[in-house]
Amino acid sequence: MNNHSAFRQVVWILRRTSSSIFSLFQSGSYLQPSCIRCKLFCSKSSNLLRPGGANNEQASPQRPTSPELPLSSLLDMGFTTPQAEEIYQSLSKVHDGSATKNRSSTLMVLFMLGLNPSSVGKLLTKCPDLYNIDQSLLQQRIDNLRKLGLVEGSLQRVVSHYPAILATPAKALKRKTVFLKEKCRFTMQQVTDILRDSPAIVHEDQDQLEYKFQYVYFRMGIKQAHMVKHKLFRSTLEEIRWRHCFLERRGLYQTPDKNGQTLIVNPKLDRIINVDLESFLARTACASAEEYVVFQKLLAREWQEEERHHGDESDDDDSDDEDEEDEIESRDSYRKRRRK
Repeated sequence: MNNHSAFRQVVWILRRTSSSIFSLFQSGSYLQPSCIRCKLFCSKSSNLLRPGGANNEQASPQRPTSPELPLSSLLDMGFTTPQAEEIYQSLSKVHDGSATKNRSSTLMVLFMLGLNPSSVGKLLTKCPDLYNIDQSLLQQRIDNLRKLGLVEGSLQRVVSHYPAILATPAKALKRKTVFLKEKCRFTMQQVTDILRDSPAIVHEDQDQLEYKFQYVYFRMGIKQAHMVKHKLFRSTLEEIRWRHCFLERRGLYQTPDKNGQTLIVNPKLDRIINVDLESFLARTACASAEEYVVFQKLLAREWQEEERHHGDESDDDDSDDEDEEDEIESRDSYRKRRRK
């Protein structure tokens, strides 16, 4: 949706507001639905739009009302009938007061972002929590994504694909970007590329994320540039470990030495994680599905035994700590647990 189309959507909304709303828009502020006579935002006028007029206020309970955005207004905004009905129903289920006030302004901000009605409808279906976010805060989060390097086009695709990124507090997003830069040593451009290709990373557990990075970096010998190029963070840690260990046990993958050298040619990361299981087995592992299933069962048993073994070691008072004080403290702690 180009800027001209977005502008037309916004103008349509603005024409249904009072002149005071125009002054807010011209001063850089976005729409605040405060006009009592506004067709789009006023509950009384929306009552009049429904069959039976104002006397139909006690409507049938089979169809909950969404007084701030009647179905007819959604249709006028460019939504198809199925899209309008879906949004109308989702709005009707939202009973939070702040969400009611934010309904129109949420649509305003999304249209100003350059999204068309179809994209807006799908986006709100995926993440109805956006109705609970104040319009100024929603706009700030969009601006923050721009500051992180998501340019026009990429920004719209990210928001459409993963709208929950707009429900992420700025501090949480900043913590994740700082983690990627300082702990994982990605460049700022690489961080931008990661957010563009794998926006769900903002909600991934940071400990799991760190372990995933360390596993691929140290065990597989993959550098940051290749992680970004092959969109590593779209894959789960479990999937990466299964496939890597399977190749390793079959002699098809080797951890590089400190100079990055191996005795065999390792398959590219792209051929390990960015293909479906059937293609991975046929083209990369050269194995059958039955072999892979048996391997998974055996490896799962190994991992369970390792975890049990490590758990036993943690309870052992014969620690090999170099620091004597730490050794004494852990021994005392162990003895206390034994007494209990």
